[in-house]
Amino acid sequence: MVQAVQQELTLEQVNKAIEAILNVLDVPEPGNDLHAKALSAFKNGDYQTVKRLASTNLSDCYLKALGYLGGALKLTPNTDTILAESARAAADFARERTLRKLGDALAKALS
Repeated sequence: MVQAVQQELTLEQVNKAIEAILNVLDVPEPGNDLHAKALSAFKNGDYQTVKRLASTNLSDCYLKALGYLGGALKLTPNTDTILAESARAAADFARERTLRKLGDALAKALS
């Protein structure tokens, strides 16, 4: 289904999109202090710390997703792209988390 594209996003719309992405990411991972630090920094508006964590942990989809989000709040012509990339990274994180949990469950069941 194709929807008409609105020309300019509002901050309210972007905040709703960010909330949806954070809902995917905001599942406690026991023992992952790096994710906790990044989420805390994001929620406190310290986007530079989040970007630095993402840039120094390139294979971490959680940090990648959060790293994009601070830039979405600037409401530039790239905001749609930033949100889309963050959402893709959040989905990759959720997939990895699910595969890890299923693998652990299978290992337990089959041992």
